[in-house]
Amino acid sequence: MKKLRIVWVLSLLLGLLLPLFSVGAQNETVYRIPLDDVVEKALYTFLAQSIEEAEEANAEAIIIEMNTPGGLVDEAENIAKLMADTEDIPIYLFINNRALSAGAFLALYAEEIYMSPNATMGAAAVIDQTGNAADEKARSAWAASMRNAAEHSGRNPVYAKAMVDESLEIPELGVDAGELLTLSASEALEVGYAEGIVNSLDEVLDAVGLADAEVVSVEESFLVKLARFVTNPIIVPILLSIGSLGLVLELYSPGFGLPGIAGLSALMLFFYGHMIAGLAGYEAMLLFALGVILLIAEIFVPFGISGVLGGIAIIGSLYLAGADMTQISISILIALGVAIIGMVIIMKFFGRRLKLFNKIILSDSTSTERGYVSSIERRELVGSTADTLTPLRPSGTIVIGDERLDAVSEGDFIDRNKKVIIRKVEGSRIVVRELKEEEM
Repeated sequence: MKKLRIVWVLSLLLGLLLPLFSVGAQNETVYRIPLDDVVEKALYTFLAQSIEEAEEANAEAIIIEMNTPGGLVDEAENIAKLMADTEDIPIYLFINNRALSAGAFLALYAEEIYMSPNATMGAAAVIDQTGNAADEKARSAWAASMRNAAEHSGRNPVYAKAMVDESLEIPELGVDAGELLTLSASEALEVGYAEGIVNSLDEVLDAVGLADAEVVSVEESFLVKLARFVTNPIIVPILLSIGSLGLVLELYSPGFGLPGIAGLSALMLFFYGHMIAGLAGYEAMLLFALGVILLIAEIFVPFGISGVLGGIAIIGSLYLAGADMTQISISILIALGVAIIGMVIIMKFFGRRLKLFNKIILSDSTSTERGYVSSIERRELVGSTADTLTPLRPSGTIVIGDERLDAVSEGDFIDRNKKVIIRKVEGSRIVVRELKEEEM
C-alpha cells in the first residue's frame, strides 16, 4: 500500500513536470530574413545585422526568403562571404518567386534550397554599368565565382556555369547554345539545385525538421528601406542633380527658400543613405560641410583659392561616400551638366529678376532720355577744311564754323591756327592733314 502511494506521487509529479519539459523543447527559434529587390550595399548591412541578431538569440536556423532579379556583383560576393562565414547557424533558402543573376549566386551558398512551384533560378549573365554585356575578363571571373559557389554547396558546377555562359548546351534540360540556363523548380530539383518544392514557409520548416519552432521575422525598418532606395545607382545621379541645381538656384535668389531646402535635403539623403549602408563615414560629411563653407566664403570675397578648394572638397566628399568610383564619376558629371544647363536657363530667362545677377550684370543703358547721345559718323565732313584750335600731337581740337571737333593728324605735328583738310572719318575719329600754301 505504501509503495502504491509512492508510485502515485511520483506519477503526479512527473505529469506536472512533463509539460514544462515539452515547453522547453518547443522553444526552438528560427529567424526569417527577407531578401527582396536588388542586391546592393544597403542589403549587405541589413543581412549582416539580421544574422548577428540571430546568432545572439541562439537561433536554431536562418531561413532567407528570396525574390530578387539580381544586382551588384561585388555586393553579392560580400553577402556570399557573410553566408559562408556563418558556421554556427545553418542557413536555408526559400525562393518564393525568382532568384536570378546575383540571386542565383547567393542561393548556392545556402545549406539547402527550397522553391515554390512557380519559382525560377538562373540567368546570371554579368553586365556593366551601361547595361551592356561585360567584357570577357569580367565574364570569366563571374563564371569562376558561380562555379565556386556550386562547389561550396556540393552541387554540379556545370549548371552554375551554364547560367553565365550561353555557349554551353544542357541537352537533358533542352537548353541549346545561345541561351542562358534558367531552372524551373522541377528542373532544379531534378539536377540537385533544390532540396524540395514547397508552397509556404511552414512547409520549409517541416522539411528541415523545425515545424514546431517559433519564427522570428526580421523586417527592414523604414530607415533601412530609405537607405536602400537612395543608394540605388539610378537614384544617386538624380539626388546629386537636385542638390547641385537647388544650390545654384539658391545662390542666385534672395534669402534662403525652397531651392536651397530641396538641394540640401537631396544631398543629406545621399550622405545618410551611404552612411547607413556602411559606405560613408563622418569624414565625408565633414569634408562636404567644409566645401560648402569655402564656397559661401567665395561669394563675399574676390575670386581666389577659396572657391577652387571648396569645389574640390565637395567632389572629394562625394567620392568618399560613393559605392563605386565609376558610378559616382558618372553621377557627378550628370549633376554638373544639370547645374550648368540650369545656370544658362536662369541667366537667359530670369537673370534680371534675381538679386545676385543684378550685381554682376550691367543693366543700365545710356538712353536719350537720360541725356546721352549716340556717336554719329560724320562722313559728310570728308574734304572740308577747318582751323586747328589747339596743336595736334597728333590729337587735338579743330573748328569748323562754330563747331569744335576732336581730331587727329595723319602723323605729323600741326600747330594751332593752321588750315587743315579732313581726309577721313572712322566712327568718332576724324583724321586731318595740314594744307600747304599752294592748296589754299
